[in-house]
Amino acid sequence: MAEKSRLRRTISRWASPDDRYARDLRATHVGAGDCCIADAPDRRPVTLQGTVRTITVRPRGGVPALEAELYDGSGVLTIVWLGRRRIAGIDPGRSLQVQGRIGVHDGARVIYNPRYELKSS
Repeated sequence: MAEKSRLRRTISRWASPDDRYARDLRATHVGAGDCCIADAPDRRPVTLQGTVRTITVRPRGGVPALEAELYDGSGVLTIVWLGRRRIAGIDPGRSLQVQGRIGVHDGARVIYNPRYELKSS
């Protein structure tokens, strides 16, 4: 009986569309030797790759700021470009590689003004 329930749990875990999507993203964005968002250290230079989920423009200190939510299947990271309202090519669903230092602001992990490279999807 216990064997049947373990098999059922394994099948349902592999069949879950959200889990499958996250596994596919991890396979796409986290290559050999690369770091995933969940394991990336804070306050050290990192290079991360993921898919942009959302784009928002929010003022920070009276200056416009473009915020993007980067997701690689392991975790989410907020990317902020200060003084920008739009960056050509950065849209939801786009693959992006960023370089910078991760900080924590209001409990969320953030990289401010990172170097970035648009990736083909």
